[in-house]
Amino acid sequence: MTGWTVIGAGGFIGGRLVHALRARGEDVYAPARGEGGLFERDLGRVFYCAGLTGDFAVRPFDTVEAHVTLLAQVLAKARFERLIYLSSTRLYDSLGAAGGREDDILAFDPAAPRNVYDLSKALGENLTLARSDGRGAVARLSNVFDLAQGASGFLPELLQKARLAKAITLDSAPGAVRDYIHADDVIAALLAMGEGDTSGIVNVASGRNVSNADLAQVFAAAGWTLNLAPERPMPPAPHCAVERLLAHGISPRDPRELIAEALAAPGFYLG
Repeated sequence: MTGWTVIGAGGFIGGRLVHALRARGEDVYAPARGEGGLFERDLGRVFYCAGLTGDFAVRPFDTVEAHVTLLAQVLAKARFERLIYLSSTRLYDSLGAAGGREDDILAFDPAAPRNVYDLSKALGENLTLARSDGRGAVARLSNVFDLAQGASGFLPELLQKARLAKAITLDSAPGAVRDYIHADDVIAALLAMGEGDTSGIVNVASGRNVSNADLAQVFAAAGWTLNLAPERPMPPAPHCAVERLLAHGISPRDPRELIAEALAAPGFYLG
């Protein structure tokens, strides 16, 4: 193997991948955005992490550039051994409760503005799987979180509030669910995929749909009160299959247990 390349190393997952690889002494190339050397060297095994998340709606053209255009150039011009394309389990949303398996036939409304994210990720998947001469695989990531202080996202920001107050109010319904997976488990999964000869699509998810009501129970057991918005009808959520992930030797931890551990840590509460 000729080393590793992380495209999108400035992002949350890309940066952690670079750190994990270099910590074990690997040769890692982390090109800056627009760096021409990307097409002048052997990239080895590539993690394609470039992408937009929360701001895709206001940056639709940048979203397509990151998810598809640069990827197409890498597949067409670059020299590499393997490529892992990071996608999202958000692609299952339109399937409702019937979705969540890697072999699902996806469905999108091309006229819906939010679907610029889903459609561009789906095209990136197609290029990776169909135009890489068998050297590509896809990792569909669910809701990744990190409980370290200063981390962003729903769960870490909720814990930051819990450090200062025993009663927290959220404008979110009890029945809203997400599949949360810790960033450390994501990195372990991606490294396992990169080190092997993974083909096709792998859900990188916990396989557990955790509702806001479930979170409220975890907080209540630890002595906090989580006040939620009134219940309202919620669309049925997909349930991510994780058999392929488990076959890679990765068994993601239950996010509820990780939150309970954080709340119980000495010195956590500062209020």
